[in-house]
Amino acid sequence: MDTILNDFLRVQETEALELAAESDLVDVIPVGPEPHQRFLVRYSCTGLVRTRDGITEADQFELGVYMPSDYLRRVNPGEVLTWLGPPNSFHPQILFPYVCAGRVRPGTILVELIHQCFEIVTYQKVTMREDDAMNRDACVWSRNNLARLPIDDRSIVRRSAEHRIRVSTRTEGE
Repeated sequence: MDTILNDFLRVQETEALELAAESDLVDVIPVGPEPHQRFLVRYSCTGLVRTRDGITEADQFELGVYMPSDYLRRVNPGEVLTWLGPPNSFHPQILFPYVCAGRVRPGTILVELIHQCFEIVTYQKVTMREDDAMNRDACVWSRNNLARLPIDDRSIVRRSAEHRIRVSTRTEGE
C-alpha cells in the first residue's frame, strides 16, 4: 500500500472513533490489520424491519465499510458498503446485503458514510420514487406513512457534542 492511502486510512479511523466517542447511537470497530481498510459500524437507533406480522421497529443495525487499495482513485459503492443486518431491514435504500447511500465518490470520508447510513436507517433520508429505490415496497410504505417519518429524529452525536463541534468549527473558520 502507498503512504498516501495509509495516512488517509489512519485519519479515517481516528475521525470515526472520535465520532463514536461523541455518540450514544453509533459504534465503530476497525477490522483486520493496520492500517484498517475495513470497519464494522453498529447503529443503536430506531429503524424498521419487516416481519411476518408487518413493519415493526428495531434498534440494532450493522454496516460493513471497506476502503480498497484504490479507494482514493475509484469507487464501487457495492464494494465499499455492505448492509450486514438485520437482513429484513425495511427502507427504500436497503435491500440486503446492499445499501444505497447516494453518490459515493473516490475518497469519501468514513464519517460521511457513517452519517449517510445513519440517516437512512432512521428515515431522516428517504427516497420516495420507486424508479430510484432498491426496495419498492418500502418506498410505497414511506409515502403512505409520512407522518411517522423520521422514525428516529435524534442526532448521531450527543447534544453537548454538537455544541462543541459547532463552536470548534466557528472558531476555526474565523
